[in-house]
Amino acid sequence: MTPGSTSRGELDDHGKILLLWDIDRTLIYVGEVDRAVYREAFQEVVGRPAVRFPARGTGVTMPRAIRGLLLDNGLSDGETQRLLPRMLELVPERLAAHEDDVRRDGVLLPGALEAAAAVAADGRFVATVVTGNLEANARLKLRAFGLDRYIDPDLGGYASDDEHRPALVAVAQKRAAARRGGRFTRANTVIVGDSLEDVRTGIEGGARVIGVAGGRTSASALREAGADVVLADLTDVNRLMKAIVSLRS
Repeated sequence: MTPGSTSRGELDDHGKILLLWDIDRTLIYVGEVDRAVYREAFQEVVGRPAVRFPARGTGVTMPRAIRGLLLDNGLSDGETQRLLPRMLELVPERLAAHEDDVRRDGVLLPGALEAAAAVAADGRFVATVVTGNLEANARLKLRAFGLDRYIDPDLGGYASDDEHRPALVAVAQKRAAARRGGRFTRANTVIVGDSLEDVRTGIEGGARVIGVAGGRTSASALREAGADVVLADLTDVNRLMKAIVSLRS
């Protein structure tokens, strides 16, 4: 058996699949709120308006997005390194101030609530998140839409743990194993996400991937990037559940 692999017997003894939900554009869409938060934080920290913003829907972690925001708006490497920690402190504060806007302007994507509830009710799964959001932002978004009833944020991997997104798979696997028992590896870990970064996270980080073509990335692009299964959206809950189970090796 190769290092880091898991035997069929070990899987059968534990019997659980770790399901790692992406948040933005997979489960929810918060419209312009995230961009407003970037705009306000940049103005406060830098002292002038930002004119260029991170590309939407890429799945890149927030520390890397904010670093790009600073550099793209004319700050030097040195200034960026100096100001990045304050930006990472301020962004969750600004999002918290916009929580009502998240609830008012944001939407649950088709089938998201039903899918999350079905996974949570099925004893075969342990459900949490792997996300490019900082932990405070992720928790607020899950709470705003009632998803924290079905997804355990205490087990998740966040950009505040590591800005290299593939590393977050191991973070979640370790937290889930410590709190729920068993052992989680590529053989029994599945990511559900909408972006090429979600696919890369699974391939490099140690998880199978279900791509959801409900964001800015097409079904064909998700397949070409290496997603194991691609769904148009989350509305067919039975198909989703079968897909998850089919990926356990």
